[in-house]
This record gives sequence, C-alpha cells and structure tokens, in this order.
Amino acid sequence: MSRKYFGTDGVRGLVGQFPITPEFAMKLGYAAGTIMAEAGTSEVIIGKDTRISGYLLESAMEAGFIAAGVNVALTGPLPTPAIAYLAQTFRADAGVVISASHNPYHDNGIKFFSTTGTKLTDDNELAIEAQLDQPMGCVASDKLGKVRRINDAAGRYIEFCKSTFDKGSNLKGMHIVLDCAHGATYHIAPAVFRELGAEITVIGASPNGLNINNECGATHLDALVAKVLETGADMGIAFDGDGDRVMMVDRDGSVIDGDGILYIIARHLQKTGAMEGGVVGTLMANLGLELALKALDIPFARSKVGDRYVVELLKEHNWTLGGENSGHILSLKQHTTGDGIIAALQVLKALQHMGETLSEARADLIMLPQVLVNVRFSGKTAPLEAESVKAVVAEVEAEMGEKGRVLLRKSGTEPLIRVMVEAQASFDVPALAQRIADEVQRIDELG
Repeated sequence: MSRKYFGTDGVRGLVGQFPITPEFAMKLGYAAGTIMAEAGTSEVIIGKDTRISGYLLESAMEAGFIAAGVNVALTGPLPTPAIAYLAQTFRADAGVVISASHNPYHDNGIKFFSTTGTKLTDDNELAIEAQLDQPMGCVASDKLGKVRRINDAAGRYIEFCKSTFDKGSNLKGMHIVLDCAHGATYHIAPAVFRELGAEITVIGASPNGLNINNECGATHLDALVAKVLETGADMGIAFDGDGDRVMMVDRDGSVIDGDGILYIIARHLQKTGAMEGGVVGTLMANLGLELALKALDIPFARSKVGDRYVVELLKEHNWTLGGENSGHILSLKQHTTGDGIIAALQVLKALQHMGETLSEARADLIMLPQVLVNVRFSGKTAPLEAESVKAVVAEVEAEMGEKGRVLLRKSGTEPLIRVMVEAQASFDVPALAQRIADEVQRIDELG
C-alpha cells in the first residue's frame, strides 16, 4: 500500500502549500496523538531546527496532540538525532522533529521517532495516514494534554555526544573549523568539540530563521574549504540544517563525503578488530567504496535510498555501520539514527588511533566518476516506466558493461527524478547521464 503524505523521511514540502500548512500539521498531531492515546501512551517530545516556520508548525502540532489527550514536551531548536536520543532517555512515547533537513528555509517537514529512537515503520506511517482521513475531534476538557518545556535538553544531548568519544581521550592540539549551516547544531556542535579540548573556529552559527543551509553547511562546502585554508586548521566539519548529516574537509581543502567517512570508520574498526560484520550503503554509494571495502575483506550491501532502509538492512544482517554518500552516517553502537556530530567524532577517534590525516586515512578509496542529474518532475507521467527511457538506459549500460552502472529513482523529498551514472574515467560520464536525463525530460514534457 502506497503512502499519501509520508516520503522517505517524513512529510515535507513548501511552507504554506499542502501538506506543510498549519491545518495539516494540527491534524497530523491529532492523528498521531489519537493512535498513541489508544495505545495508552501519554507524552511526545517536539523539537525543531532554526527555520522561521518552525514556530508555526510547532504550535499547530502541539495543539493537535493536546486535542488528542497527549502531553507535549518542547525542546526548542535541537538536531534531529537529539530528539531521537531524548525520546529514549525521557521514556517518551514518540519524538517529533520539525525540519526540512538540508532544504532551504522556505521548505519544512515533520518526521517522527519511536520511543526507542528509531524512525517509524511503514506500517506506523500508514496507520497515521488512515487516521488523517477521519474527522478531527477533541477529547473532553479534563482529558486534554499538557505542555512543558525541557530546559536542559541541549546540555543533555551535548553530554551524550561527548560520551561516544573515547573516555580519557581528548581533542587537544587540534584546530577544527565547524560549519553549522545556521541550523540546529549552532549551539550544540561548538560546545561538544570545545569541551573535548579542540580549538575551534565556527561559521554558519548565526541563525535568523531565513539563512539555514544558505550557501553553507554540508550541501555547500565552499565557505568551509575557504575557512580551513585561511586559518590553517587541521580540518573542517560541516553539518546540515538539522544535524543528521556531516561532510568533512582536510587541511588541504579536499572534501571527504559520506562514502569517505564510512570507509575511514570501517577501516579503523577492521584494523582494531572491532568490525561487526560489514557495511551497508545505499544504491547511491560509489562503486569505489564497495571495491575498497572488498580489498579489506569487509562485506558490503546496498539498501534503498533513505536512512530507514539502511537501518532495516543493518538489522537484517546484524551489522552496525552504514550510511549514505550525502553524509548521513549510522553507527548503531553509538546511536539509533544518523548523527552528524557523533559520526565526526568516530572519524576523529580513528585518525587519532592511526596517526593519520583525513586524506591519508582514505587514500586507498578510489572514487569512480559519478554524475547525478536532477530532472524536475511534473508528476503527470511515469517516465521511469516509459519504454524509450528504458531503451536509452539499456544502451548506456551496454556501452559501459561491467565498468559502470546506472540508477534512476524518484526523490522521496522533492519533485525530482534523479539520474545517476557512474563509470571508470575512460567514459564520458556527464554525457551518458545527460543522454538519459534528456529522455526523461522529454517524456515528462509530453505529459
């Protein structure tokens, strides 16, 4: 059964347009709260990032939960993984994050965590969607939920992040540039790294509600690269707007993406005998990562795109490390969900133990040229099912043989068809990707 509102990471869209409206947010809170109340549960934690629409959606969600008889605990701006952690530590029945992650300020979204700090299952989301189709009501006045604020939420999460670093170790002597994307890590990441002893330079930490992810953070690394080179720092670390993604920059300005981060952590675990099974990447993971892990005798498996699917495959294999090349890294020994700060700390631990720089630690990871073309999708056609699109894909795959691969998929968060082509450098990868993208666009325009 397909979902009507939930994508790969909650409900997301342009603020003011359905479903990201105050009316829908209130009904969503009521629907989720009604299901919780039926199960005898009583409290949900609501957090948000720094975009201006968070105030609006937070109030609407709060009203919906209260009308369903569910108590609400508010945290204010906090990274998404902080809400997953707090849902567990406070024994809350669910956690809600109001965030559009790496998207610009005019987008927003709503995602849920269970009491165990994991994303909701497809069945959970389908149950909420079914409840959304029912009329909204309100419990009796004496059954209404109450609201409180968790005043020490930030401090609790800061201490949790620090606890994942080796006890007795510190970051003294390291100069790190942090780019907080004017997002939810702006008051968290600097405290974590400073309290662990690092000298830090901070950029992207002055949120005004409108500048989240604006030419900064994990999706726009130019400012971080420039600041690392300007200050002579040992490295730079960039988070996205809600803090569940991380990208890193070495002292020479070279960028280490999610594939590189996964490789560094896995290599260190393998060398220290702490590797548990293998690594899960997604369909978007570079073939170079798979080959580099194979050289280390580390098994590798691919899931569908989306951290929930990475987690599902990790649990299926009983492994603990996985992630996406976008920088969404899951280290289940440390946390139940992707956490940019914790992933960065795992890399720093690896570098300290091995006495290497970022570039040295990932030297044996040879990335194959990969081109991703995003095609705006009207939704009126099904271009991925078109015979002409399938024919072009078959032609490209035949040209590359075993030296490359093609992946087409719909974005779960934006109205886009993503066309990815990856192959050895001997191929004109951009031209191959554009050939497929042009046909996808043509079919969509035909309507």
